[in-house]
Amino acid sequence: MLYNFDELVNRKKTCSIKYDFATERGKPVSAIPLWIADMDFCTMPAVIDALVERCKHGIFGYTDSKADYSEAVINWFRRRFNWQPEAEWLVKSPGVVHAAATAIRAFTLPGEAVLVQRPVYAPLFNLVRQNKRKLVNNPLVYRDGRYEIDFADFEAKIKANNVRLFMLCSPHNPVGRVWTQTELARIVEICRRYEVIVVSDEIHADFVYSGKHHIMSACVDKDCLDNIVTCTAPSKTFNLAGLQISNIFIAKPELRSAFVNEMHHGGVNAVNTMGLVACQTAYEQGADWLDELLLYLEGNLAFVRGFIQQKLPQIRLVEPEGTYLLWLDFGDLFSNAAEREKFLLHKAGLWLNSGIGFGQEGDSFERLNIACPRELLVHAFTQLQAAMAQL
Repeated sequence: MLYNFDELVNRKKTCSIKYDFATERGKPVSAIPLWIADMDFCTMPAVIDALVERCKHGIFGYTDSKADYSEAVINWFRRRFNWQPEAEWLVKSPGVVHAAATAIRAFTLPGEAVLVQRPVYAPLFNLVRQNKRKLVNNPLVYRDGRYEIDFADFEAKIKANNVRLFMLCSPHNPVGRVWTQTELARIVEICRRYEVIVVSDEIHADFVYSGKHHIMSACVDKDCLDNIVTCTAPSKTFNLAGLQISNIFIAKPELRSAFVNEMHHGGVNAVNTMGLVACQTAYEQGADWLDELLLYLEGNLAFVRGFIQQKLPQIRLVEPEGTYLLWLDFGDLFSNAAEREKFLLHKAGLWLNSGIGFGQEGDSFERLNIACPRELLVHAFTQLQAAMAQL
C-alpha cells in the first residue's frame, strides 16, 4: 500500500470529541473510544498539503467556490456512482445534519408528519421533535441477522399520518444496509405517489463492501428528481468532519429555492473556507487513497468477524454491506442497556455507542467504529474477551 493506515496517531489534547471529552460525558478516561463516527486515520496527504498552502496565504476572509469546485464534486459522483447531477442543483451547507434540519423547516410546517426508519442515526429523528414536527416511525425489520423494510407499514404510516417528508438513510447508519435498486425504487414510487419529499442522507455512500454497490437515490428512475434532496459530504470519506462542509443536491427549482431561503433565514450564507479547499482537493485527487482505505477496512471487518466467530460467539455481528460502523447484538448476554453499558465501560474498557441512542429498536445493540488502525481493534477485542471470561 502507498498509505499507512496502521499508523497510531495521538489525537489527545486536540480537543477531539472522541478522545478529549470522556470526563465531560461521564465516561472513564481509560476506555478505548470506538464510538463517534470519525476515523483515526490522517486524511490523505494531498488534502493536508492543500490546507497548509492555503494557510500560508494568511487571510481567511469570506469565501465562496468557483466552477472548478462544482466540477470536482460532480466528477466524483460521475466516476464513483455513474451519476452526473447538474451544477445548478448544488447547495453547499455546513453539514448533513444542518441540511436535514433545514429541509424539515423548509418543506414542512409545525405539526406535520416526518417519517424515519429506526434504529437510525439519532439526529434524523431528534431534529423532527426539536422542530416541533410529528415523528412517525417505520421500524426496520430485523430478521435472520439482516434488516429489511416493512413496505406495507411504510405506505400505511404515510397514508394514516399524511406524511410530508421521509428521512432516508442510505447506506443505513447503524445497521449497515446498502439498499438495492428494487428497494429504492419502491421507496421512491410510494413517496412520489403520496407527494412525500425524500431527504436522502448519503454521507456514507463511499463506504461499501465487496459485492455491494451504492445506488444514489436520485438515480433510481427518470422521474424521481422532483421530490428528492440528496445530502452528501466528503467528511466521512476523507475524515474532514471538523471542516464543516457538505454538498446538497436539489434538482427541483422550487424545492431548492425554499431550502436556500431557509438556510438564509438561519443566518447561513457561506461555508468554511478550509472545507472548500479540502473537499475540492479530495474529490480531485482522492480516488487511490480511498480505494486503499476500503481495502484496509475490509481487513478490519474480517478481523472483527473472525474474532467474534471464534472467541465471542455470544455476540452477533449484523453483517454490514456498507459504512465503517458495525452493529453488534448483545441480546443474549444482558437484560438491559444500562447493565451492558456498565460492563463495556468499566469491565471491558470500551466506549461504544449504545444502541438505545438509535431508538428503542436498538436496545440490545452496540455500534462499533472500525475506522482505526487494526492494532487498536486487536487491543479492544482482547480486552472484551478477557472481560467476557469473567461474566
